[in-house]
Amino acid sequence: MSLLQPAPETFDLFDDIVLLSEGQIVYQGPREYIVEFFETCGFKCPERKGTADFLQEVTSKKDQEQYWADRSKPYRYISVSEFASMFKSFHVGMQLHNELSVPFDKSRGHNAALAFQKYSVSRMELLKVCWDKEWLLIKRNSFIYVFKTVQIIIMAVITSTVFLRTELNTRNEQDGATYVGALLFGMVINMFNGFSELSMMINRLPVFYKQRDLLFHPAWTFTLPSFLLKVPISILESVVWMAVTYYTIGFAPEAGRFFKQFLLVFLTQQMAAGLFRLIAGLCRTMVIANTGGALTLLLVFLLGGFIVPKREIPNWWEWAYWVSPLSYGYNAFTVNEIFAPRWMNKQASDNATRLGVQLLRNFDIPNNENWYWIGAGALFGFTVLFNILFTFALAHLDPLGKPQAVISEETAEELEANYEGTMEEPRLKRPKSSKESFPRSLSTADALNSKEMEIRRMSSRTNPNGMSRTDSSVDAAIGVAPKRGMVLPFTPLAMSFDTVNYYVDMPPEMKAQGVAEDRLQLLRGVTSAFRPGVLTALMGVSGAGKTTLMDVLAGRKTGGYIEGDIRISGFPKVQETFARISGYCEQNDIHSPQVTVKESLIYSAFLRLPKEVSNEEKMIFVDEVMELVELDNLKDAIVGLPGVTGLSTEQRKRLTIAVELVANPSIIFMDEPTSGLDARAAAIVMRTVRNTVDTGRTVVCTIHQPSIDIFEAFDELLLMKRGGQVIYSGPLGRNSHKIIEYFESIPGVPKIKEKYNPATWMLEVSSVAAEVRLGMDFAEHYKSSSLYQRNKALVTELSTPPAGAKNLYFASQYSQSAWGQFKSCLWKQWWTYWRSPDYNLVRYFFTLVSALMIGTVFWQVGTKRETTTDLMMIIGAMYAAVLFVGIANCSTVQPLVATERTVFYREQAAGMYSALPYAMAQVLCEVPYILFQTSYYTLIVYAMVGFQWTAAKFFWFFFVNFFSFLYFTYYGMMTVSITPNHQIAAVFAAAFYAIFNLFSGFFIPRPRIPKWWIWYYWICPTAWTIYGLIVSQYGDIEDTIKAPGIVPDPTVKSYIKDQYGYESNFMGPVAGVLVGFAAFFAFMFAYCIKTLNFQNR
Repeated sequence: MSLLQPAPETFDLFDDIVLLSEGQIVYQGPREYIVEFFETCGFKCPERKGTADFLQEVTSKKDQEQYWADRSKPYRYISVSEFASMFKSFHVGMQLHNELSVPFDKSRGHNAALAFQKYSVSRMELLKVCWDKEWLLIKRNSFIYVFKTVQIIIMAVITSTVFLRTELNTRNEQDGATYVGALLFGMVINMFNGFSELSMMINRLPVFYKQRDLLFHPAWTFTLPSFLLKVPISILESVVWMAVTYYTIGFAPEAGRFFKQFLLVFLTQQMAAGLFRLIAGLCRTMVIANTGGALTLLLVFLLGGFIVPKREIPNWWEWAYWVSPLSYGYNAFTVNEIFAPRWMNKQASDNATRLGVQLLRNFDIPNNENWYWIGAGALFGFTVLFNILFTFALAHLDPLGKPQAVISEETAEELEANYEGTMEEPRLKRPKSSKESFPRSLSTADALNSKEMEIRRMSSRTNPNGMSRTDSSVDAAIGVAPKRGMVLPFTPLAMSFDTVNYYVDMPPEMKAQGVAEDRLQLLRGVTSAFRPGVLTALMGVSGAGKTTLMDVLAGRKTGGYIEGDIRISGFPKVQETFARISGYCEQNDIHSPQVTVKESLIYSAFLRLPKEVSNEEKMIFVDEVMELVELDNLKDAIVGLPGVTGLSTEQRKRLTIAVELVANPSIIFMDEPTSGLDARAAAIVMRTVRNTVDTGRTVVCTIHQPSIDIFEAFDELLLMKRGGQVIYSGPLGRNSHKIIEYFESIPGVPKIKEKYNPATWMLEVSSVAAEVRLGMDFAEHYKSSSLYQRNKALVTELSTPPAGAKNLYFASQYSQSAWGQFKSCLWKQWWTYWRSPDYNLVRYFFTLVSALMIGTVFWQVGTKRETTTDLMMIIGAMYAAVLFVGIANCSTVQPLVATERTVFYREQAAGMYSALPYAMAQVLCEVPYILFQTSYYTLIVYAMVGFQWTAAKFFWFFFVNFFSFLYFTYYGMMTVSITPNHQIAAVFAAAFYAIFNLFSGFFIPRPRIPKWWIWYYWICPTAWTIYGLIVSQYGDIEDTIKAPGIVPDPTVKSYIKDQYGYESNFMGPVAGVLVGFAAFFAFMFAYCIKTLNFQNR
């Protein structure tokens, strides 16, 4: 087992120890001899020190010297390689060497050591287990399936009321076109219904890869059940869709055709689900899958034969028509409907051909009823093919991402330094850093470079502001201990609280168990005080309410009921002012991933230090704080995502502390600052905390499983038991003697063992089991002790303000004006965007590919204006282009906003800024990127499709596209701000894509939309986009155009007016509305970020 921070009692349970340091084995053998080995090297483990902690520090350059035992000789640093070679001559090492030098006797090997089967049980059993697991997951995840079914019912109702049979006729080609539009829309909706399969599959992949690599089961036992078990759900969805739409829209009334269409709907759903699963299996991460998925869809869509009729598809794209599953579906759906007698028994407008044949000719669909079965067979084939390919992808592809260790600059430099003296080849080769070649400073943004140099010059002699760097050296000479990190003055504040109670509403699960009360009490009558310059530890078993008490005192709770009296230096606590003078270091270190360490601190300082402090002072203070928490050699490191890139856990912890310290708070709360760190990292963090306390601040930490060193770094202890009651509040004493005496004085409590950790002992003797054994309540015992009386007196003393003291007062809620907040937020967002290439480049790549695809498919279509089919194609082209790039923008922005939102919650709770400047900054950052995206997109599309090159037309095209991309992006942001996480946001956004789709004016032109739905057309953003694009290109063209059934040939201008309802003089309002949509979505994003908080504390 590999251990991080083992307690001495855990360490003693092991037989053998392998000690690793810097990639070399320093010791391997029995636990009993390891301390002896280091003693032969000249290092001794002190009395009150866990062996494990000693072993971790003795090999490190920084901590080695304190353990040097032989005082007669001068200390010199012993490197890891030296330890390793010493071990070879130590008796354990020699024994190991002798054992290994004798070859192993194979006859002593056991037969069971070899396995002859790849899987431990038969294939059928594996399949059965996977089947049961899949069924269980579907039951547990039933919300998604219910949601999807409800979604399809709603879409079916909308579709059937838009294409209502009372409004439709079967007289001529136009009526036929509307029916085909309805069929098409049904097919598209059922195709998109599988889209949720994508994110669900990707979420499941990590677990699948783990189980596959551990040989739990082969890939096919995973894919087969996931395919088969979804079939009944799909059948249900198809039944719902058909039942609602078929007869309300009034498709061909024969029963046979109903069941044939039902089969097609079902096959379309299966094919789509298979396709999205395959994309998930090939792309393997959400960002790539969103892009890859959207590109595949765009290809399948554009060349499905309904946007571009088959005869119009350029030769170089012909192949795509035959591999697009939608083209088979489209042909089958249409043939099934149009071969009904009601179409075939009527004459077309030329009175020579039959209406059905003419319709098929218009849409370029093969005039052959067998195409129904060809199409159905092809869809079935695609379904099987996609699922087989998905199985292959799962079996042979590995998860993306390089599993590698992240090493910090300081560790790297240490490694280099250790090898400088020796003759070995250095193990670390680094490319020459680009930093030396040119000074790259962030502060160039604020033109602070020259200022910084000035400050350095100024601070060498004491400057008039009384801010000086040389005082400390003078102090040191006189013999005063230098105080660190004290440029800015602060008021030391004490915090006292008397009988604090905290309740939450009773969880419904507990009510179901028969609990009668309405409220559950988490804290009971907690009384104590925290004083300046005193480091207090909050301890207790899990569930004692440590973090709850901290949240209540810091005012971070978002729900529940708080009772009791909390005072700051004798005045009642007011949350608004308290947030300004307090810092709160959360347990999970939440930081913006794309910013450097120094930037994080500058950002925090500029937003939280008062206006009176000049910018130079702020910069100096940031440097001081970085020195205090020992981050100065990491100042240009990017923070990165936890556990993936960037800083290590312990550096992240120090950053969290630093971000709070630059706010110059008087009271600091820290939630488990040492959790998840090894002994050495924990020691560094505790040194930081200690430095902070020594500046005269009030610091409170909750702490979990501390080592002896860490525990004894505290001055006072507040110990709680299950149920939120205090059982000890007072000083620790030297070597924890005070607390040991307190508990040992209770009759029946066992004495502490030699070298035992007092923190562990204290939790053991005060556990619930111990209370039962002794038949007493430690909380009651504490209340009757003299210690309690002393605390009561202290709280009473601290709850009256000292003479002449003033209450905290700030003129404004935030330290910066709204404009200042906006500038800082914009600065940080700007760097975040600039350093998120995966987000921006993915988006740009997608846009480029779509532009080229649309350009090549609709090559020079803009020049052709002979027939209505040409016009229909152009509308299709514009519709597809805007919709797909828009949806891609929408889905890529969601994860980014969701990540930043968690940081926003922490920063807003710390009182850094209000929501509006933050949201405005986020919104503004998108503009330049979208401007660039629109520029190259419109240039490529405009040139390749061959629209008219007049300045006005080009700029209208640019304008409409720019605002369309903008409102889609803001729509994506808005969906995140109104949903708890980005998975739900994606489902929510997708629900509206379908409606945007229907009312965009492509499937059913505006004059044909029933009057009870026309209002939606006017509030559908895509409809306005297409309106703008068509009118700006064709609103002024007087050429005639061939239209079936209209004599004489109409002009283009009048045709788009009669057929689509596009007025040529309506460009002004369209432009206004497009800007309005972008502004509305941006405003909604800001408003929802401000009012909705999805954090439960």
